[in-house]
Amino acid sequence: MSGAPRINPRKLLLSKWTARQPVKREKHFLVTELFCDEEGAVRQIELQAVLSKRCELLDWQVLKDTQRWHMGWH
Repeated sequence: MSGAPRINPRKLLLSKWTARQPVKREKHFLVTELFCDEEGAVRQIELQAVLSKRCELLDWQVLKDTQRWHMGWH
C-alpha cells in the first residue's frame, strides 16, 4: 500500500484516528485497548468512537488503509 503511514503497533494505545467517511456522525476515534498474542505481538485493537463511546474490535492493520483512516483528529 503506497503512502501508508508507518505505524508501530505497540504505540497505538490512546492514539487518535479520524474516519475518512464518518458513519452516524462518528468521525473521531481513540484506541482504548491492545490485544496481543502469546508472543506479545499486537493483533487487534479496540477502537472507541469519541461521540457515542461505541467500541469496535479490529485488526490493527486496518489503520494503514489511508482510504479509511487518517492518523490524528482532523
